[in-house]
Amino acid sequence: MNNFLFENGTRVLFGGGCVQEYLGSFVKGYGPSVLLLTEEGDRRSGAADEVRDILRRSGKTMAECSAGPFCPRYEQVQRAARLCRERRVDLILGVGGSAVLDGCKAASLAAVCRGDLWENFGESQGVVDVPPLPTGFVASHLETGAVSGAAGLLHGRRCVWRDYPPCDPKFALLDPARTRELSRRELILQGFSALAGALEEYLTLADGMSVSREMLEALMEGMARELRICRQAPGDENARSNLMWRCALWGNRFFQLGRRFSFPALPVREAAVLAASDWEEYAGVLAVLLLALCRREAEGHPAALAALLAELSLPAEPEQLGAAVRRRLEKVPSTKNLLVHTA
Repeated sequence: MNNFLFENGTRVLFGGGCVQEYLGSFVKGYGPSVLLLTEEGDRRSGAADEVRDILRRSGKTMAECSAGPFCPRYEQVQRAARLCRERRVDLILGVGGSAVLDGCKAASLAAVCRGDLWENFGESQGVVDVPPLPTGFVASHLETGAVSGAAGLLHGRRCVWRDYPPCDPKFALLDPARTRELSRRELILQGFSALAGALEEYLTLADGMSVSREMLEALMEGMARELRICRQAPGDENARSNLMWRCALWGNRFFQLGRRFSFPALPVREAAVLAASDWEEYAGVLAVLLLALCRREAEGHPAALAALLAELSLPAEPEQLGAAVRRRLEKVPSTKNLLVHTA
């Protein structure tokens, strides 16, 4: 294993009622101006309403903007950064899922960086030499993204993931009760999105990262198990709680320890972000491209993948995986450009 430095400056609170009980005490440590970043199109979030009420009772003034879906767009981040400068924001507080969390990280850096965010920190890995604005995060989705890990940013037709530890939220609150607001279908689709991210990350691991490989295998096996339970019994609170915590772990930077270079590209996830317009389409594109990726890996390393694919209820033979790709392609509403990735 290669040498590494591991940083984690986030306080994570997980459990029922944690937002109502602890958010007020967390925000007391910051000035009066807060930027509230929420999920684009998410008009029925009880979590966002709860956070607004807590901020008002704490004497905070709020500006609001949104990010997403799936990944924050460069224009959304620039709008948030502009609000931060105009309102002299003391804290960026996100309420939502992975797109919101990534948007908070990017906006915290864009608000203070000299020059263009994309040119200095997106197009290639940069160096953070100015303290970003502090951020906090309240999860209202099952797919929360990487609290302590890389954040995605969509710029034009390119989506990249960059890991800047100084941009990690100072605190993150995950209340599994909030997943009750999700329909059974939304719960499964978001859980699958996190499982897909973990699988793609697993397939990009380099030599000398056997510890990360073993941890990701265990994580994915648990995610698949909890997803099966939630599919059959969506009211199972223990399975929902376990699944939410597993989904919050997959993008953590400790899975990348020992890697010689920066966070890897995620072409499957990037293609899904660019192709999809809703969660159903997003999950469908992920399924097709991941099956194609597994087929390619199974052709080169059949023994290494067999046990994991069996645990995930996927066929291990390349021919069977190819047939599964073709079946999934017939079900995906938007197949444009997918054949390029599955050839």
